[in-house]
Amino acid sequence: MTAASRTSRRTVWVAIRAMALFTLLLGVAYPLAITGAGQLALPFQANGSRLAGPDGTTVGSVLIGQQFLTAAGEPDPAFFQPRPSAAGDGYDGAASSGSNLGPENTDLVAAIGERKAAVAAFNGVPEGEVPADAVTASSSGLDPHISAAYAQLQAARVAEARGLAPAAVEQLVAAHTAGPDLGLLGESRVNVLELNLALEQLRG
Repeated sequence: MTAASRTSRRTVWVAIRAMALFTLLLGVAYPLAITGAGQLALPFQANGSRLAGPDGTTVGSVLIGQQFLTAAGEPDPAFFQPRPSAAGDGYDGAASSGSNLGPENTDLVAAIGERKAAVAAFNGVPEGEVPADAVTASSSGLDPHISAAYAQLQAARVAEARGLAPAAVEQLVAAHTAGPDLGLLGESRVNVLELNLALEQLRG
């Protein structure tokens, strides 16, 4: 066997051992360590930030919006409604995206006009009171939040549908309103799923 052949075989053997070592370290040990650390330190977030309903079953994630519809597929007046979604048929995690339509796109302008009229009629308010997030989708199509203004606009309709005092529902909205991040980034917002779960408990 020549020196060149021995060198080549040694190089291949070193490469195989290095690949096996780093596969164990980075492909097995590291993922297991990070998974274990996540389960110990942040189990709620590590498991998808899932929320449970009154019966204890998972009803969704605090990170992903969802629709609240009647059996007929229409928006349920007894629940707070999310903003529109352009992800698939609505809040489809496998099709996350925005509409990518510009503000002067005629289709988008027409859709916003139709949504504004529908939201105003559904909530019994003038079209001029409908906030922007009630008629526009987020860039991900999965935004679980609505503005505090949109939540407050829906309070009277939800209270009437459930036979609750409007003040009780308004207090619930206020209790679930989060301020801007760090006190200055973004606007006040409400997580729709968390609010609707609290609404179910209020009814109970």
